[in-house]
Amino acid sequence: MDLFVRSVKFLSRLFGYFAAALIAISVIVVCHMVFVRYALNQNTIWQTDFVTYSLVAATFIGSPFVLMSRGHVNVDILPIYSGPRLRWWLALLAAGVTLFFCVVMAALSFHLWRESWVNNWASDTMWRVRLWIPYSALPLGIGLLTLQCLADLVGLISGREPPFGITKAHRA
Repeated sequence: MDLFVRSVKFLSRLFGYFAAALIAISVIVVCHMVFVRYALNQNTIWQTDFVTYSLVAATFIGSPFVLMSRGHVNVDILPIYSGPRLRWWLALLAAGVTLFFCVVMAALSFHLWRESWVNNWASDTMWRVRLWIPYSALPLGIGLLTLQCLADLVGLISGREPPFGITKAHRA
């Protein structure tokens, strides 16, 4: 199990770096688009689509890293003021619901990606990008998010990770 958890954390970190790179590249492309449109007075064709697809991909591909680093926004008033036993059960319930949601979303997003691949869908814009390319971020990101949820659940059940990341020192 340690190898599984370490591998998932490594992949989540790698996907996080990739998501950050997509955001940085999007900033450069926006600057390019502004220069081409206003300084050179030329049309832009691919830039808007690229930035849109890249930012959406960064959201999905970066989500496992956010979960791993507990960078998401949460309301933890109930877990903070709960006793250790209730906190553990709340964390188990939350992890179970999250894992179920991720499995369903991973399956649906894979189906969408596969349909775009099989039917050779293309965007309706002038760029005509093959939609399986940007859609691939959905099953990849949500698939790894599912694995990260599973790794977090393993950490909770095995006692390696405290529920909600709350240790006795963190309690109010």
